[in-house]
Amino acid sequence: MPSPTTTSTTSQTKTNLEHLKHHVKYPTDKKGLVAACNNMMDVPEGDRAWMTKTIPEGTYRGPEDVMKALLAKV
Repeated sequence: MPSPTTTSTTSQTKTNLEHLKHHVKYPTDKKGLVAACNNMMDVPEGDRAWMTKTIPEGTYRGPEDVMKALLAKV
């Protein structure tokens, strides 16, 4: 059985991914992602700050592009 921390982390990850999938207008660039991210008040500040710091400059055609770029930085 997952621990409460694991369940909470999984739930937050799902929320963050849903935002990338449904609340960002694509195509976009880093500036557009950061602007969208800063308006996601239900996403923890630490997650928003990490994304702002980590996402590279570039054009993103969809959430898959964003995830590839972020995963490359982990």
